[in-house]
Amino acid sequence: MPIGALSHDEINRIYGPWLERTPADIAELLAEYSGRWWIAGGWSIEAFTGVKRHHNDLDPSIPREELPLLRRHLAGRIDLWAADQETLRVLLPGDVGEDRLPNSCENVWARSSGGDPWEYDIILMSVTEDRWVFKHDSRITRPVDEIVWTLDGIDYLRPEIQLLHKARGLRAKDQEDFDAAWPVLDINDQRWLRDAIELTQPDHPWLATM
Repeated sequence: MPIGALSHDEINRIYGPWLERTPADIAELLAEYSGRWWIAGGWSIEAFTGVKRHHNDLDPSIPREELPLLRRHLAGRIDLWAADQETLRVLLPGDVGEDRLPNSCENVWARSSGGDPWEYDIILMSVTEDRWVFKHDSRITRPVDEIVWTLDGIDYLRPEIQLLHKARGLRAKDQEDFDAAWPVLDINDQRWLRDAIELTQPDHPWLATM
């Protein structure tokens, strides 16, 4: 069973606990980082809507191609582990730039050491020639500069793009985030999301309420 298919409690039991982190925490860690990054996941929806809910983890995101840059920035402070399907493998400091992750690996977990809780679930996003490409359907693409918005100096994934990702999981928290964000989306962003879901998941239940 892929790691992502496990419940949060099962992940904690098998792989260890997670610290509660906030966007301000990752902003401090990446204050001098020269690469691109933004907050994805439920925190991005909360930032947009102002509707608070519990979060199991914090999901910073980077372009996949910039992982070596992030690894160099965090070297000696944070260990990174490739979370790929059923496997969890440490990325050793000496292989930066050489150890290319398979496309199936979409997440990198971060913690200070093997004896410490996990801190961040870093999402690797597909960016080709400065364009974001939806990992499940390459027909859906936007300039990478247009997939984020900024609040208090921190970049967040735009809500309509985050909801497109959440539409595939349709967990309780995904429905909660959709219910909070859809009514306050700009009409153009509503249209974009509706068109993207119609293209990729034409039988999706959200379409009935859009």
